[in-house]
Amino acid sequence: MNSRDISRRQLLKIAVAASVVSAFTPVSTMASSLFSSSVTSDGWGTAYKIIKDIIEPSFLGNDYLVTDYILEGDTDYELAFKKAIQACHNAGGGRVLVPAGEYLTGPIHLLSNVNLHLEKGAVVKFVTDPNRYLPAVKTRWEGMEHMGYSPLIYAYGQSNIAITGEGVLDGQGDNDTWWPWKGPHKEKHWNLIDGEDQKPARIKLMADVEAGVPVGQRMYAEGAYLRPPFIQPYECENVLIQGVTIKDSPFWLVNPVLCKSVTVRGVRFLSHGPNSDGCDPESCDHVLIEDCLFDTGDDCIAIKSGRNADGRRINVPSQNIVIRNCKMREGHGGVVIGSEISGGVNNLYVENCEMDSPYLERAIRIKTNSIRGGLIEKLRYRNINVGKVKNAIVINFYYEEGDAGTFDPTVRDIVIENLNCQEILKRPMNIQGFDRKPINDVHLVNCQFNNAKDSSIVRNINNLTFDDVTINGERVNAKSLMQRS
Repeated sequence: MNSRDISRRQLLKIAVAASVVSAFTPVSTMASSLFSSSVTSDGWGTAYKIIKDIIEPSFLGNDYLVTDYILEGDTDYELAFKKAIQACHNAGGGRVLVPAGEYLTGPIHLLSNVNLHLEKGAVVKFVTDPNRYLPAVKTRWEGMEHMGYSPLIYAYGQSNIAITGEGVLDGQGDNDTWWPWKGPHKEKHWNLIDGEDQKPARIKLMADVEAGVPVGQRMYAEGAYLRPPFIQPYECENVLIQGVTIKDSPFWLVNPVLCKSVTVRGVRFLSHGPNSDGCDPESCDHVLIEDCLFDTGDDCIAIKSGRNADGRRINVPSQNIVIRNCKMREGHGGVVIGSEISGGVNNLYVENCEMDSPYLERAIRIKTNSIRGGLIEKLRYRNINVGKVKNAIVINFYYEEGDAGTFDPTVRDIVIENLNCQEILKRPMNIQGFDRKPINDVHLVNCQFNNAKDSSIVRNINNLTFDDVTINGERVNAKSLMQRS
């Protein structure tokens, strides 16, 4: 009997108990919650405790077929989804069942105790008319709160919610819809549309954040061209996303914000648009991401906690996160922290993952700078097999704006064990802190970096240790590597 079996049974018991709890604990009390005080160890036993403490949603056995709510002659099923979800919620919960077939819809808003379940063969396609995602809702975009287009699937302040099944969620983003709003970019494969560019609104929103403009006055929907994320539960608890395929998103694919107890299991993330991050938990507590496949146009997984003044204002870290048994193909990074990381991150555990693609930019990455800052600590990685990758480990304080602010990041207490990289197209390591604020306490154990084309860069780091670390078959010493960088 292994610890995973034990934790599964305990999870089931917790989920059943949770079904009788109707009160929602506001996220603003997160810092004093059970979760924030329950983790005291920094060993791998903590990872299994995190999993045990996550509450998966449970539901009544009632099914509500979305097809029962479709009116004769309808070709757009937004109203049917809304009615089915409302009926399910009003009756105490259950499954809103989507049978095999194709369904066109506008935004779907989930309510407490509802499991949106897509049967095998079900394809839910989302319309690409931006006006359908109005009125504006409270959302986060690149870590900044505002009133913007509704995410394609959205929930605000709900508990006990799920998206499950073997069906497909299709955002219909492509080179002519949604993606052109990114505007000019070095990776551009989308068509540009005159007057439709996110850059002016992005700059203005960043200025509003720094000026402390109230969130309700930050109006960035119609005419702002800030693409909505695909799935965004916001200030929710007990969230499950399992089994579905998510493709062609306007923006980030799965972005839980300020949530507690989030499970993402067996999901296929397939999107190669701009900013097509796969799974981005943001200021979330107790998260499990397992058995997923990522093939994306940006980071596969990126842990976030708000950007700049907004991240510091809300001041909720992402914490107590376990990532395991995932496969990463294309993307800017396999498992990434940042760059919207001003609220910090702690207690991250990553194990038993596979990464392999000549188009995977980095395997393990932390990206921040002196504008974004953040306290980043207690990170554990083990048993990660990498085929091809451009750069294996990147921890860099010079991301995007670089050293242009007064909020130096703190990065410390990182252990990487059993990282095996077969072919590194560029550098094994690019680890650079500030001279005035070095990175602290990074330990590599039994790591192999093979067929590396370029040398590592390791600067401004205190207490870097290697135990059985080889580059191109040669055992390397941490001190000598720093001296050569």
